[in-house]
Amino acid sequence: MLDALGIDTRTESIYRTLLQHSDWGITELTAALSLPEEVVREAFDRLSELSLLRPSATERSRLHPVSPELAMESLLARQKAELLAQQQRLEASRAAAAQLIAEWVGHRPPADSAGVETLVGVDRIRDRLAELSRHIEHEIMAFVPDAPDAQNIAAAKPLDAETLDRGIRMRTLYPESLRNAPAGTEYAHWLASRGGEVRTTPDVPVRMTILDRRIAILPVHGENSGHSAVLLTGDGTLTALCTLFDLAWDRADRLGSARERDQRGLTSQERETLRLLEHGHTDEVISKRLGVSTRTTRRTVAGIMETLGARSRFQAGALASRRGWLTVPDAPGGTAPDPSD
Repeated sequence: MLDALGIDTRTESIYRTLLQHSDWGITELTAALSLPEEVVREAFDRLSELSLLRPSATERSRLHPVSPELAMESLLARQKAELLAQQQRLEASRAAAAQLIAEWVGHRPPADSAGVETLVGVDRIRDRLAELSRHIEHEIMAFVPDAPDAQNIAAAKPLDAETLDRGIRMRTLYPESLRNAPAGTEYAHWLASRGGEVRTTPDVPVRMTILDRRIAILPVHGENSGHSAVLLTGDGTLTALCTLFDLAWDRADRLGSARERDQRGLTSQERETLRLLEHGHTDEVISKRLGVSTRTTRRTVAGIMETLGARSRFQAGALASRRGWLTVPDAPGGTAPDPSD
């Protein structure tokens, strides 16, 4: 019953016995349960770590079992705090990785150096990708910030098919606007039918391809990905970029699935819209960041305002902040904020 807390059956048995005989100590438990004294002492240490035992109020040298109700409430509160701290650390890692990418995007190295190779021209980029793809052993991870057009799809399909046929894992992250692009959606479903994995997220930070977690290719000019690119192989850089991808992938929605809502009732696109609203961005800027039409953004903002019962964008931001909508969401199964606040 308590194995989810890392408690083995013998430790649980000791705890249950103490609940019935709160005045027992190690000697009595050892005799009653036929367990070695060392095992009982280790169980006491584990139960104390989980706040299931505490010093007796009348005899400080004796440990007293805490009732399950109080113990579970305290333990769950601590686990929730630890989970929130972990989520905040992940957010910090994501921000650090995003900052690292930002330093590369829009910056062209003056000359190739250790761990950096510059590729100029779309043909050179495609040729280098094709060359590298033949040596991939495990997986390809790709950020694609816009829905592919017919020309890009035609160029990519042969290499994709060859790669997937070799059993290479291929994960591609597109913006949610892909769902509104027939050609892009058809191509994504084609990838999935061949064994590729496709997910969508509100905002793809940059165009990027990572090969076997050891080589990354990013455009030098964010607005013109075919102009030139850099190929990165440094361990520290690749660790940050892979972390960014993994975090974004875990939050993204699977292609073909309904957009999942968190405990607050928000989709990922609504959460990202709210975050951008908080930073004062206009509907036009939000639309460009999310790859959707301005009409779609206005409709999303209106829906958020209606959910919050807000009469203005400013009031929506204030209410969202008050209800904790601008913080890291609770883990699945947590308690959602009361909408009547």
